[in-house]
Amino acid sequence: MKHLLSIEDLSSEDIHHLIWKAEAIERGDAPEFTKKIFAANIFLEPSTRTKNSFVVAERRLGLDVLDISSEDSSLTKGESLYDTVKTLYTISASLCIVRHSQNGILREIANKVEVPIINAGDGTGQHPTQCLLDLYTIHQEFGTFEGLKVAIIGDIKHSRVARSNSEALRKLGAEVYFVSKPEWQDEGIAENYVSIDEAVELADVVMLLRIQHERHDHSSEDQNYLQSYGLTKERESRMNKNSIIMHPGPFNRGVEIDSDVVDSPKSRIFKQVANGVTMRMAIISELLKEEL
Repeated sequence: MKHLLSIEDLSSEDIHHLIWKAEAIERGDAPEFTKKIFAANIFLEPSTRTKNSFVVAERRLGLDVLDISSEDSSLTKGESLYDTVKTLYTISASLCIVRHSQNGILREIANKVEVPIINAGDGTGQHPTQCLLDLYTIHQEFGTFEGLKVAIIGDIKHSRVARSNSEALRKLGAEVYFVSKPEWQDEGIAENYVSIDEAVELADVVMLLRIQHERHDHSSEDQNYLQSYGLTKERESRMNKNSIIMHPGPFNRGVEIDSDVVDSPKSRIFKQVANGVTMRMAIISELLKEEL
């Protein structure tokens, strides 16, 4: 694996291998880089979980962190992302983690640089590390993906999480259902749309998405959204006994999910956050295994 740009680039065997590596790290068998290695985190969109998860993962592995944002880099002076990546590689970055608003831009750059690149989210395109930590969380719970019913609920059209997870889950043998307002549906991702009430009763995994106001032309979608499409306490009560609740964050309490449900026994939302560090350690160590 030279880069991690899209979940579509990974086979089911690749995914299972990364889950195995994450499990090993969880057991205390984490690799540690003994020579000085720099990882450049280039986050050009806001991020709390992904960015800081990478920082913690990198430091636990013994890497030095270069923190690049749009405000304090030469990108504000017109420098291209390609030249920024190449510059960081030239001054010894062994890995670049990039979040960008433009779909597909990282593949264009990856074809022209030697440094491994991890896609930390590109527009509405892909978010492979979020997908892999979600898969790791599901695997911890059920031990398999074959035959699992997963409902992805929310702003499907604008969600890189929905795009990545639906692809991977189907590849691994899960049945994926979708719930969305008509204007947020995307037939390019899926045709298997059901109602929220059907979804909570059939799903082993209820995966919620936030409303992506920054990708919409208006922000009046919150009104009555919870009652029409969200996970209320009443709907949670109708979920299967062993089913779980997931959300990639950031979540909006009282909008797509009832505030009390965030912290319910079925919720794995904060477990996902913890798993993000472990899975990102696995991904980094896989990409840089020749440096060990």
